Amino acid sequence: MKIDDLVTGFDQGLKTLTGSYTPERQNPSADTADAELDTEERKHAAGLMRVNHCGEICAQALYEGQALTARDEATRSHLKSAAEEERDHLAWCRERLRELDAAPSVLDPLFYAASYALGAVTGLAGDRISMGFVEATEDQVVQHLDRHLDSLPEEDRKSREILEQMREDEERHGAEALASGGEEFPPPVKSFMRLVSAVMTATTYRI
Repeated sequence: MKIDDLVTGFDQGLKTLTGSYTPERQNPSADTADAELDTEERKHAAGLMRVNHCGEICAQALYEGQALTARDEATRSHLKSAAEEERDHLAWCRERLRELDAAPSVLDPLFYAASYALGAVTGLAGDRISMGFVEATEDQVVQHLDRHLDSLPEEDRKSREILEQMREDEERHGAEALASGGEEFPPPVKSFMRLVSAVMTATTYRI
C-alpha cells in the first residue's frame, strides 16, 4: 500500500460525497417528461432515491477500499472498472433528487467511512473473498431495487428508468465477480448483510 493510493482514495471520497462526478453515460431518464406527482408521492419517490443515492455512496467506498488492499492487479482493475460504472448511478440518483427538490442523506459521510473500512478489511481477506463479497452485495442491491421498483409511484417514469438501468448493471457486476473467481457467500451471511442494509435503508429514507 502506497501513500499515493491513500491520497487518491481520499480525493475519490471527496468527489463522491460532493457529487462532482460527470456521468459517462446519458441519464436513462433524460428524454422522459417528469410526471405530476402529488406531495406524498413526491416525498416517497425522493425518499427512495435518497436511499439509492446513499447505496451508491457505499458502493464507491466499498470498491475503493477493496481495491486499496487487493492482492492481484487483475482484481484491482476489475474493482476500479466496476466503480467507474457505478459513478454513473451516483450522478443519476443525485440529479433525480434535485429534480424532486430533495437532498442527499446527511448520513452519507458516515456510511462512506464505514463502507470504505469494510471494503479494505474484505480485501485483506483475499481476492476470492473480496470478489465474493461484491457478488453478495450486488445480489442484495438487485433485491433492494426490485422492492423500490414495486414501491415507486406508477407515474414516476423518470425514477423508474434510472432504477431499471441500475438493476441491469448491478446484476451484471455480480455475475462478473463470480466469473472472475469470487467465492459465493452462504445464505446466512447474505441474510446478515440484508439486515445491515435494512438499517441504512430505514435511516436514509428520511434523513
